[in-house]
Amino acid sequence: MSSDRHQYIERTSGNVADERLMADRLIRTLYSPRLEDANLLLRLASSRYISEVLGYLNYDNALSARLSGMQRFLRDSGIDPQELVDDLKQMNTLRSLFERKILYWDCRPLPRRERCVVSPADSRIMVGALRETSGLFLKSKFFAFPELLGGEGSRWQKRFADGDFAVCRLTPERYHYTHVPVAGRVADFYALQGRYHSCNPNAAVHLLTPYSKNRRVVTIIDTDCDGGERIGYVAMVEVVALMVGQIEQRYSEQRYENPQAMSPGLLLRKGAPKALFRPGSSTVVLLFQASRINFAKDLLRNQQKIGISSRYTAKFGIPAVETDVKVRSLLAHPLEVEP
Repeated sequence: MSSDRHQYIERTSGNVADERLMADRLIRTLYSPRLEDANLLLRLASSRYISEVLGYLNYDNALSARLSGMQRFLRDSGIDPQELVDDLKQMNTLRSLFERKILYWDCRPLPRRERCVVSPADSRIMVGALRETSGLFLKSKFFAFPELLGGEGSRWQKRFADGDFAVCRLTPERYHYTHVPVAGRVADFYALQGRYHSCNPNAAVHLLTPYSKNRRVVTIIDTDCDGGERIGYVAMVEVVALMVGQIEQRYSEQRYENPQAMSPGLLLRKGAPKALFRPGSSTVVLLFQASRINFAKDLLRNQQKIGISSRYTAKFGIPAVETDVKVRSLLAHPLEVEP
């Protein structure tokens, strides 16, 4: 298998697809083992200043939209204009396109089952476990636990020890709103400072644990409440990346109306819009308490397939294939414990 390719599985069709990685040559150079000692260069590349400059040049500049060709970009990216809330003619920059709202209540329906976990984003998903006895053990690959939650001093570290996780990677052309994965009440909400490393798979496999190094926002959801999923605590960690300088909290109970910030005590409705990533690639990590959920069987089956050119598989030495999923689609269901 060629390490130059990165493939994933399309959930709806089961087909294997090649990912078109933006700025891949540059990112492969920056995160190459040959430059491991070039700390100054890497720190500069992952700084907030460089991230904001690149974001402006790529997404805010109206000229970039004309040069790229909005219609061609839509076609190449697979974006369906019929999903858009706003008129495409009013989107004159790539930023306005990347920060688009969609008719999610029509084109991203929730699963019929009442109690479940849904995907927080249109993304490519990997799932795993923090316990070494699990066949999904991928500890210290995508993130360092408990640094992801703020380090040993985090009061939530013990809650999620030996639990399960999902890494949801948004590629640059994706719909960049995140949605609430489970119904429940906000138990805690805080931000952690960090860098702006790329979420390109090459950066992840060479840097290792990038999501614990990047700036991130943590929302702890208590689902053991009236109207909740009743699967214990769930941590939703929204991680910035290269050209993503901000995560704006915009929780809306109905569609995109009356957006509000996260605050402890707020009751969240599953599938509702939660936040907006500024343009670029970015990531959401979900953490679950031990023995509370089972991941969807198709995600597990896809992840363990062989013969697919995944950079994660090549680096980690075990099958590690992403599945392309839609926001609000089934991610996991409760693990019912016998009394």
